[in-house]
Amino acid sequence: MDSKVQDFFKHNDYFIDEKVAFLKFTNAYKVYNSGGDTIGAVRETMPWFLKILSLFLNKAFFPFKLDILDAEEHVLATIKRGWTFFMSKIRVFDADGSIIALINQKFKFLKPTFNILDPRGSPIALITGDWKAWNFTITDSGGSQIGTISKKWAGFLKEAFTTADKYIVSVNPGVETDARKIAVISTAISIDMVLKESR
Repeated sequence: MDSKVQDFFKHNDYFIDEKVAFLKFTNAYKVYNSGGDTIGAVRETMPWFLKILSLFLNKAFFPFKLDILDAEEHVLATIKRGWTFFMSKIRVFDADGSIIALINQKFKFLKPTFNILDPRGSPIALITGDWKAWNFTITDSGGSQIGTISKKWAGFLKEAFTTADKYIVSVNPGVETDARKIAVISTAISIDMVLKESR
């Protein structure tokens, strides 16, 4: 595994802060470690014709592409969704462009649920929770909790951030850094964007 990928995904805590811009067409987030250092970003890319369409149509139906970047702007993973009219079906790619996971969204009122599967369709993890309270649990294929997503930062880096959409992704120490962890963390740190565009 590339050392840049290994370094980014070795962390246990990821602090995600949305960057707000006036009349922005795309979403962007900064990613920090528990010490407050910038370790990367989540950035949406959108072709020009979709930017024009977004002025007239609901973006919830649009395809999207999110790149997970390290601090030097290297692409570490990519999340893509095609055109959708109900539940999102999303793919996660590694730095080489190979599919490492599929994400199937389940419809549950105010309780979004995302199944993360390997390329063959076997379960890797499940993200489920309360969208309104912004509390999510990440469980592995055996049902054991391996992480959480929350807006309750318990004072961590409180003064460092000023934007409204910020949250922390925590993964239990000991979760091995492999394709499964990359898929889970990529999905978790992009959850705000995925939910926004899946309404």
